[in-house]
Amino acid sequence: MKNDQILDADIANPQGKPFHLIWLTLLLIGTGGFIGATTNLVNGNVSELYFQRIMGWNFPGIWKAAILQGIFEGFIYGFIFSIIYTIGFAIITKRKADWNFVKRQLTKMVKLIYLCWIIGGVIAIFLSVVFSDDYQRLIRGVPIESIQRIRYAWVGGSIWGALIGGIISLIWGLFNTYRDWKTEFNSLKIPNL
Repeated sequence: MKNDQILDADIANPQGKPFHLIWLTLLLIGTGGFIGATTNLVNGNVSELYFQRIMGWNFPGIWKAAILQGIFEGFIYGFIFSIIYTIGFAIITKRKADWNFVKRQLTKMVKLIYLCWIIGGVIAIFLSVVFSDDYQRLIRGVPIESIQRIRYAWVGGSIWGALIGGIISLIWGLFNTYRDWKTEFNSLKIPNL
């Protein structure tokens, strides 16, 4: 029997063109670079002092260098993320997911990383204000002046938030992909008559 003669052929071959895994890998690497660039665009403007003290940079235009550093590190984390997620994605969807499904999953994961970036910065600001003496003892190079300390704390905390957010996003993304794929796959089934 041919596929088009089987009543539930749409289950074996979901609608839409399958998304190529090579494109998914490249998209994830590029997304890592984009996240690194945008977060360090903000961070470089918030506190150049952070990059001077942590990176040892002492030249004009530190915020531009921070953006480039964010792109570089984003590509590295994006590469690692892409290998793990792409393998999991291929196993979960059996390489039958279309672009719309990929886009929905990626959007959720990117939003989660940005949310963790913000949460990390807010937590660090809170700690630098409430426990200022301890914060200055524990964190390298923290300025004494309050506003500079808060700006410095934002940058350090938000960077850690984004890194931890990437790990959380990877784990949650695979779980969410499995759940959404299972739901989407089950919705294609023809009800019993």
